[in-house]
Amino acid sequence: MTAVSLFSNIPDKDVLGFGLGPQFQPQRVSEWLDLKKTDVSRVAAVSPKSVRYDDAIPVAVRDRLEEIAMTCNLVAQAFDGDAVKTALWFKAKNPLLGDISPRDMVRLGRFDRLRKFILNAMAERMAPATTSPHGTR
Repeated sequence: MTAVSLFSNIPDKDVLGFGLGPQFQPQRVSEWLDLKKTDVSRVAAVSPKSVRYDDAIPVAVRDRLEEIAMTCNLVAQAFDGDAVKTALWFKAKNPLLGDISPRDMVRLGRFDRLRKFILNAMAERMAPATTSPHGTR
């Protein structure tokens, strides 16, 4: 398996329109993935009652949703910025993930595993093709 680059976890662009840095809009990530407050609370390890998206958003919620947003944008890059294909990928069951959708992995608190899977897949995709002595891959 190809090693993941130190800087490969940051997308080139915010193609999904979640915002970057001070312009980040955590609620857009939640809406885009159709996450409920209970899902966000599980992902961020906070109480469902503390999940909010105003200026008093808990740091854990903002940070986790920002990580998720960056990962979603990385997937969007793989689809040449196509938000529709990216959304479909997140909603479709994936046999490489045990027949669970990436969205459900996020919902169920398995985001770290999903992120590693995505980063490794992208690293493999970027690796130069090697040929065998017989001229085949």
